[in-house]
Amino acid sequence: MIETDILIIGAGPTGLFTVFEAGLLKLKCHIIDALPQPGGQLSELYPKKPIFDIPGYPSVLAGDLVDNLMDQIKQFQPGFTLNEKAETIEKLEDGSFIVTTDRGTKHACKAVAIAGGLGSFEPRKPLIEDIEFYEEKGVEYFVKDPELFRDKKIVIAGGGDSALDWSIFLSNVASEVTLIHRRNEFRGALDSVEKVQELKHAGKIHLITPAEVVGLNGSEHLESIDIEENGAHRNIKTDYFIPLFGLSPKLGAIANWGLEIEKNAIKVNNALDYQTNIEGIYAIGDVNTYPGKLKLILCGFHEATLMCQSVYNKLNPGKKYVLKYTTVSGVDGFDGTRKEAEKAVVKSID
Repeated sequence: MIETDILIIGAGPTGLFTVFEAGLLKLKCHIIDALPQPGGQLSELYPKKPIFDIPGYPSVLAGDLVDNLMDQIKQFQPGFTLNEKAETIEKLEDGSFIVTTDRGTKHACKAVAIAGGLGSFEPRKPLIEDIEFYEEKGVEYFVKDPELFRDKKIVIAGGGDSALDWSIFLSNVASEVTLIHRRNEFRGALDSVEKVQELKHAGKIHLITPAEVVGLNGSEHLESIDIEENGAHRNIKTDYFIPLFGLSPKLGAIANWGLEIEKNAIKVNNALDYQTNIEGIYAIGDVNTYPGKLKLILCGFHEATLMCQSVYNKLNPGKKYVLKYTTVSGVDGFDGTRKEAEKAVVKSID
């Protein structure tokens, strides 16, 4: 049983920043996320795309924002349950909760913060006959462990950042990398497109465009794929097929928790603390809805801050917390670190 003060469902930017705000209040956090790494959409869909509306950053790459958030919360030592989905929730008599994932991992907590963005992300699967049969038998929708593809023949399909970046990375891991896209043009970072071009000329990536994967073959494990290229069909031998067509957000099992749902979003009390209709369960970030809601990262940061104050007050009834600017009070991490501004120097000037 994993025990924590606040259980955060969703490791996107709002969920990660919640750890920092909770840490300032000496509240411990643990995060569950369906993806294999923190960052949510920012890490999985567009790590090299710039974000322009983060205060203090005229422009920041999505992946860099995730790295900075992870560095910011490191001192508060959050726990992570990754590649698992929150499945069931049980509210105990004392008001605490037990949340169990789809893999049976149990988490005991005093408050739940649903920060799942648009919901748990599921891969967009290509419409290929019998593709479910080959899942985890040669078809992978995420690159969870690159070593799985060591010295193997792999085919990646897709035209975005994920397809480009993983083709580049795995060209130094796999024995053979083939990138297939239904168009000649790619929607990715310019440096990634140029790098794939270089690797193609160097013979490290086989590029097939415009083309589509239309069939999978193999008795017990994937052995080859059928592709359609310019109206013609041909077969390519491969050990793994990795279709990277983006993610489809869904509330998933959370929709069955008895929460008030409106248009696939969770209704909250925005006049106070972003609590749901169930006391002790909050929803922050893009997953919630209320009058005037804006789905912006900076709004999620604001909601996380007020939510943490509410949780502190509930867990410490009668104890007054005096909010201080971090510029004045500094930041004490759970790891024993202390970050504070240099003390003012009192000295006369001759």
